[in-house]
Amino acid sequence: MDTESTHSGYSYHSSRSGRSNRHGDRSRERHKASSSKDSSRSERSVVINPPDTPSQDSPVHNGEPLPGEPTPAAEQGDEAQDDNWGETTTAVTGTSELSVSQEEVVGLGKGIQDRTQGFRRYLPLAVGSCVGLLVLATPLVFLLLPAVMWPDRLQVCGAACEGLFLSISFKLLILLVAVWALFLRPNRACLPRVCVYRAFLITLTLLLTMSYWLFYGVRILDAQDEDYHGIVQFAVSLVDSQLFVHYLAVVLLELRQLQPCYSVCVIRSTDGETRHYNIGQLSIQRAALSILEYYYRDFPLHNPALLSASKHRAAKHLAGLKVYNVDAPGNAAGAQPSNGNQSRAMVTAAGKRKDSAHNELYYEEADYERRVRKRRARLVVAVEEAFTHVRRMKKEDERATPSDIMDVREAALAIFPSMARALQKYLRTTRRQHCHSMESIQKHLAFCLVNNMSPKAFLEAYLMPGPTLQYGPERWMADQWTLVSEASVTSGIKQGTEFLLKCLDFSLAITIKSIPYIRLTEEYVDPKSHKFLLLLQSETSV
Repeated sequence: MDTESTHSGYSYHSSRSGRSNRHGDRSRERHKASSSKDSSRSERSVVINPPDTPSQDSPVHNGEPLPGEPTPAAEQGDEAQDDNWGETTTAVTGTSELSVSQEEVVGLGKGIQDRTQGFRRYLPLAVGSCVGLLVLATPLVFLLLPAVMWPDRLQVCGAACEGLFLSISFKLLILLVAVWALFLRPNRACLPRVCVYRAFLITLTLLLTMSYWLFYGVRILDAQDEDYHGIVQFAVSLVDSQLFVHYLAVVLLELRQLQPCYSVCVIRSTDGETRHYNIGQLSIQRAALSILEYYYRDFPLHNPALLSASKHRAAKHLAGLKVYNVDAPGNAAGAQPSNGNQSRAMVTAAGKRKDSAHNELYYEEADYERRVRKRRARLVVAVEEAFTHVRRMKKEDERATPSDIMDVREAALAIFPSMARALQKYLRTTRRQHCHSMESIQKHLAFCLVNNMSPKAFLEAYLMPGPTLQYGPERWMADQWTLVSEASVTSGIKQGTEFLLKCLDFSLAITIKSIPYIRLTEEYVDPKSHKFLLLLQSETSV
């Protein structure tokens, strides 16, 4: 590996023959000089530039030189470059004592990211639990400290004071249930930034509690107040304040976003699938979370196999075109009249083929629809025959002995082979065979047999693509979304806001528009205006 190393500032694709020879001489001299040093210092090799990263001397885009740069074919002195140059090319670093491979770096970053995600997931729950315990324990501590520190000097608590004990007990119980219902719910997602309203509410709660503690320490603990009835009323006022803070939390976190204010247009980048939703006042990250929930519910499953047809058609069209470089050196055939006429004839034929591309598309789609209808008819007939056989066997089982009755799972396994071939061909034709496994089909078949469903109910899951959430968790890609936004994700959405939700295979483009202000006016219609007079004449038949 060391004998084939190159300097990281150069590239095979960009250096000319003279430059590459000088570069090779410098590389060999540097290698000899480094090898003659102390043997205890070992030379390590790391990959410097990936294939798509342009170097300083030669800008390279997607593995190809930019226009105007010399190509390897024109350089007679350069060596042939292999396809895996990004993996085999190394750089000599004579000063490194420790080396880390690219795989180890990627694994280290992934491990740190996993630990960070777990920490970010459970940190809000831990902070909320600590604040909740502090809120619930503070009133009780206010009541217990005087009884423990100076019990002999406290005044007797009368009936009114004991009634306050009952009031504070029920209020704390209601507050505990309310905090559990609003804040201790499992998190639906891990957002990139902290929710502003939640942070504001936690800060407000801490300030309120610390203020009460400061007043309690100065006016009650230091003075050792003997009026226990006043101390109990002070604790009751704290619980009332906490209940009002919880009401504010309900308004900010739940009620504020219920009224729809904006219309959201969601477009999938690959197939152009579009949906429109109405949402309320939300931040960009909370709006992205709501849109992803709508996506899993409403959008059909993303199927990359359906996009291969158009790519295949485009590749087929480009394969019929040939490009000739008449300025290339050594190409004497371009000066011959016969070859020039042949090139013009091929360009003309390619133009005619382009004009007839719509006919090819029309017949291709017609043939595809014909094959789909044919496979669908065979599948429907096979499923109906299988279900008819099950109903017949069910009637026979009613007269059979209990030991001969077949289980539902066994019945599903028994009739599945009769429809498996037709179902497999239909799924292959519609390019959805990767969405359904044999186990999931058998489980769905057993579910339909248990609930006495019709063949049409069984086929509905395969004839039409369902939403993403109806398939296995491996199709959800729930932990692979990235929010791309020019504005801060904690800021509220407004008219014209645009952001992107990126996934591995596609992305969702979101555009926000305000719902217009609607003005309704009333127009009074006099009931007497609907009355009319019918005059009868003796000459008519009326």
